[in-house]
Amino acid sequence: MADQPLERPIDLLDLAPSPNGTKPAGRTSRAQWVYETLRAAIHRHHFTHGDRIREEDVARSLGVSRTPVREALSRLQSRGLLEMAPGGLVIAALARPQIMELYAMREILEGSAARFAALKASQAEIDSLYRIHEAFDRARESAPRMAQVNRDFHQGIYEAGHNRYLMRTLDELHDALTLLPSTTFTVTGRPVTALAEHGAILDAINARDADRAESLARDHIAHALKARLELMFSYA
Repeated sequence: MADQPLERPIDLLDLAPSPNGTKPAGRTSRAQWVYETLRAAIHRHHFTHGDRIREEDVARSLGVSRTPVREALSRLQSRGLLEMAPGGLVIAALARPQIMELYAMREILEGSAARFAALKASQAEIDSLYRIHEAFDRARESAPRMAQVNRDFHQGIYEAGHNRYLMRTLDELHDALTLLPSTTFTVTGRPVTALAEHGAILDAINARDADRAESLARDHIAHALKARLELMFSYA
């Protein structure tokens, strides 16, 4: 994949944050627009690790000059989404030690988010989380759909915690998570256990039991790591 030029330019433009892919005026705003478009493409797995991202290809695909593209690529590299390879910038890949470090941080942060949610969530926010939980249950026959609803569930907990600094840290962490291939919901048994874990976390939040919510959330991420390692490094 690393020797292939950037492909699917129409799809890439469709991911642009402005309506109908309209480009904003000004170099700074255009650089931000290119950055958000490429970040969205990476988050949605439009690219995979090793795909080469050429400055000229992005500029041509989005109809902008190379200057805002250069600035956007530099930001993506600093966020860890791109890395330098012999042929230029490519979508970054995570090795096993990086995955272990990532999930160690995720366990702490997700636990904190659940704790804050138990302390600060409104009843309307908790009710919304229960509705997402029900949607997660209905999605069990589709791993991609489960992954999408799972993101909504966790995002709902973050927002219910009402801590902007934790949200900012989790946003950066999720950049790294998007570099992981596939979804752990393809691992046998994971959909059922994840559903039960979500329900227990949510019940603890609803009961305003911050200690239990944090403990359950941390266990949930530990189990997610086990499934991730099985998915990526099992040789059975």
